[in-house]
Amino acid sequence: MNKILKAAVIGVGYLGRFHAQKYAGLPDVDLIAVADPNPEQAARVADECGTRALTDFRELLDTVDLVSVVVPTQLHHAVARECLAHDIHVLLEKPMTVTLAEADELIELAKQRRCVLQVGHLERFNAAVLALEGVLTTPRFIESHRLAPFNPRGADVNVVLDLMIHDIDIIQMLVHSPIENIDANGVPVLTDEVDIVNTRIRFANGCVANVTASRVSMKPQRKMRIFQNDAYITVDFNNRVLDVHRKGDREVFPGIPEINSQERQFKSGDAIRDEIVAFVDAIRRGVAPPVTGEDGRLALETSIRISDLLAKQAH
Repeated sequence: MNKILKAAVIGVGYLGRFHAQKYAGLPDVDLIAVADPNPEQAARVADECGTRALTDFRELLDTVDLVSVVVPTQLHHAVARECLAHDIHVLLEKPMTVTLAEADELIELAKQRRCVLQVGHLERFNAAVLALEGVLTTPRFIESHRLAPFNPRGADVNVVLDLMIHDIDIIQMLVHSPIENIDANGVPVLTDEVDIVNTRIRFANGCVANVTASRVSMKPQRKMRIFQNDAYITVDFNNRVLDVHRKGDREVFPGIPEINSQERQFKSGDAIRDEIVAFVDAIRRGVAPPVTGEDGRLALETSIRISDLLAKQAH
């Protein structure tokens, strides 16, 4: 039987509460506490999950094996650094940190302490994304739209770091090539930060990605279209649908091949639970997690480049 791992969640607002629920339901994991500076919120989630509530996460540092850090972005570095320094494995929400220097420090510290550092890019665990393996070869052009109604929860950062970073992470994972050039345009609508952005990313291998993110849309949409030499692939993140359209062997007109289409719909999954299970598994097996600190840093670096371009335009 596996050793019982002691877990805690630091920051139990909207998202952190889900983390606490998932840990509480896992075998071989003991959720020993939740920590949040808001005592009422900490007590509410602790009561739901059958654990104890703390207002200061530092009380946990000598008692746990692993934590989820789900605090505001500005606090990610300080909280994660403290945990890693105490040899605690860390699942850190995205965006990983505010600056690349902070990200580098956490990556280095995790290596020194031999701790798992996983970054919370949740779309990696979407069944439609996982099903791309074996379908995708060499993407040549990618188009993605991530549109959402306004939600104050993400308003501590611009829409690039709030929403677009999900697609940046997926695209960089799929293309696997350095970025050569970025163009970006964006507009603030409801906040002082940019709320709708379109960016065009050109990679060294020739692939181009056209990426749009908005948090001022009436209807949610999370779709990615991927074109490669033999196929056109659509990923619908919301509905977990993967459509693959390929050239057939026959011609419908002279010189025009037939198109064979296949649609796969996946059952509603639990991406947060899958993410946490993968984190725990990486700790138990002593292997790299599915989304490493380096992965989180790469998505952050591109997001900062885009944000800097937008800031220059604003002035």
